Amino acid sequence: MAEQWRVIDLCEFEGALHSTRGGIEVCPEGKDPVTLPVAELAVVLIGMKVDLSAAVLHRLADADIAVLFCDWRGIPEGACYSWSDHGRVAARHRAQADMTLPRKKNAWARIIRAKIEGQANVLQNLGRSGSSELFALADQVRSGDPDNIEARAARFYWSRVLGEGRQPGAGQLIGSNACLDYGYAVLRGHVIRAVLSAGLAPALGVFHRGRGNAFALADDLIEPFRPAIDEVALQLSPTASPSDSDVKRILVAAASQKFDSDGYGISAVAQDLAQQYGRYVEGEEERLKVPAWQGPASTDLSG
Repeated sequence: MAEQWRVIDLCEFEGALHSTRGGIEVCPEGKDPVTLPVAELAVVLIGMKVDLSAAVLHRLADADIAVLFCDWRGIPEGACYSWSDHGRVAARHRAQADMTLPRKKNAWARIIRAKIEGQANVLQNLGRSGSSELFALADQVRSGDPDNIEARAARFYWSRVLGEGRQPGAGQLIGSNACLDYGYAVLRGHVIRAVLSAGLAPALGVFHRGRGNAFALADDLIEPFRPAIDEVALQLSPTASPSDSDVKRILVAAASQKFDSDGYGISAVAQDLAQQYGRYVEGEEERLKVPAWQGPASTDLSG
């Protein structure tokens, strides 16, 4: 699995970035510069007061590092990703386009089952009731999820943890929905990077098919990782806001935390899943083995 794991949050940073041999030099205004080795980096969040050159973007792209450009709230609104040099990129794109509907449906069922199992584990880890009901729903997921178990599980899950339905992308600045939106945005950066590194066509999803979505596949493969963000965001104060630097630091850490029992972080596990999906679409894997969040969260909630 990949060694790159660090997420560097420069949303509130004021200063310049310079390219240097093997890394980038971070130069805060009025302070000494710090050099960050690109070999350690997975994602860099760039705020509106960061001064950087094309040489910096070249350095980061060459090292396969996702660069997310953030608005004044620190919410990613655009990105820069390297083009994949995966040796089987053309073969995988063709295989994705030609993949049979039964194989797509089988993969989607396994993704949804893992997501619901992760949600059940979040309820267990947070001491909330309802985990047994979610495990039972996960067992009912069939190929293609024709009974829409995902939606049923989501309604049940969010009623247990929020007391009301989830409101994604509602533009809220305070509270659980705002923190979840921010955590998911950082998480999406990891998954997009994994998809591109695996030589996959990001617009060719398993389930998501939006005509304007260039990263439909990432929005499919992100699903089993969402509960890892949930478990952290739902433990924050009801008045927590991702505009707060301490809250933001916690959420960025949540998107990089240990995910599996072997101690691998989300970035590495996402890359492993994307590579496995690449082999699956080419027929080298009979079934997609999707990891489920177990927890408990390893993120320090003290900020």
